[in-house]
Amino acid sequence: MNQQEMNQLGLYDVAVIGGGPAGATAADDLAQKGYSVLLLDRAGRIKPCGGAIPPRAMKDFHIPDSMLVAHATKARMISPTNHKVDIPIDNGFVGLVDRCEFDEWLRQRAESHGAERRIGTFDRLDHLPDGSVILHFHGRHQAGDTKTFAAQVRARLVIGADGAKSEVARQNVKDSEKTKYVFAYHEIVKTPSNPPADYEASRCDVYYNGKMSPDFYGWVFPHGNTASIGTGSADKGFSLRNATALVREAAGLANAETLRREGAPIPLKPLKYWDNGRNVVLAGDAAGVVAPASGEGIYYAMAGGRFAGEAADEYFKTGNPKALSIARKRFMKEHGRVFWVLGILQYFWYSSDKRREKFVKICEDKDVQTLTFESYMHKKLVRNKPMAHVRIFFKDMAHLLGIAKAH
Repeated sequence: MNQQEMNQLGLYDVAVIGGGPAGATAADDLAQKGYSVLLLDRAGRIKPCGGAIPPRAMKDFHIPDSMLVAHATKARMISPTNHKVDIPIDNGFVGLVDRCEFDEWLRQRAESHGAERRIGTFDRLDHLPDGSVILHFHGRHQAGDTKTFAAQVRARLVIGADGAKSEVARQNVKDSEKTKYVFAYHEIVKTPSNPPADYEASRCDVYYNGKMSPDFYGWVFPHGNTASIGTGSADKGFSLRNATALVREAAGLANAETLRREGAPIPLKPLKYWDNGRNVVLAGDAAGVVAPASGEGIYYAMAGGRFAGEAADEYFKTGNPKALSIARKRFMKEHGRVFWVLGILQYFWYSSDKRREKFVKICEDKDVQTLTFESYMHKKLVRNKPMAHVRIFFKDMAHLLGIAKAH
């Protein structure tokens, strides 16, 4: 491609591949800083997600209450023997969104601040001597079109936010294939006009049961007029659909109308590298930032998108490609310890029904409840209650050694 042909393509400062929470956040932040941003999204792709939004996410990313379809004020943990532990969310709530509406709102917000949106699927990057890239993609004129057309644009930097098993990452970032995945599946069902007696529109139910997942959990998350019911597992031979049917039956929603079904791999370990040291940086699921044990991804995706945006800003200001490593460094400094703790929790407590039973029993403890939800709501490990941590340690040991009896 000669210089004249490159000039005809124009030049974006940033091309963001993927318009989920990570990509839309990065695009929005950079557009607000005055950069020219292309936001390329496949359109119509919704990943399986319970839709939980903690208060810190609403604060940090200015999410209006109007985007919430429900307010959860309680969580219920359910053991293999159907022992139920209700955990109130004191002095607050967890918001719940429908990803179909929420993700599009994020993209529209980025567009309103100057990002240019296009519909298309990433193909490849051609790296040019000046450090910029030619982005090749298959475009569509509008969502739902079956016909595609080959398209090219030029950009100084690419943010890969194209989800788990990212093609941007596979082609451009070292060791991107070295991560672990849970395969998640959920069904969005219509909440019956006469819901089951034990169903609460303000309660999230979490099932720890080997029949519903051998290494993760099943869930029922209320979404106002609908609910997300699903499960996940790293075992490729495990039937997620059959397991979800068990969750629906347990929740009394087996006969509820199914509105849509979605499945996708979800990474549970941050990648070792998030950039190529030149002109590509990753964010969101593409970088592996879904929390182990909980599977929470929206807040961490948006945080990763923001850090990617900050890295891009620093890169443009300094001209130093090493600035792209800021994204991972800042994310891991802020959240790496939480991911490490949750990874250990999932590895140990989710490994058998006997341990799941003890885990749910531990969740009865008020110290555990308080510290768990304070950490979840504010995205920081609580450090100002050292005696509570000490008490939890000894109680955990009692359960591990069989001194404390599970129901």
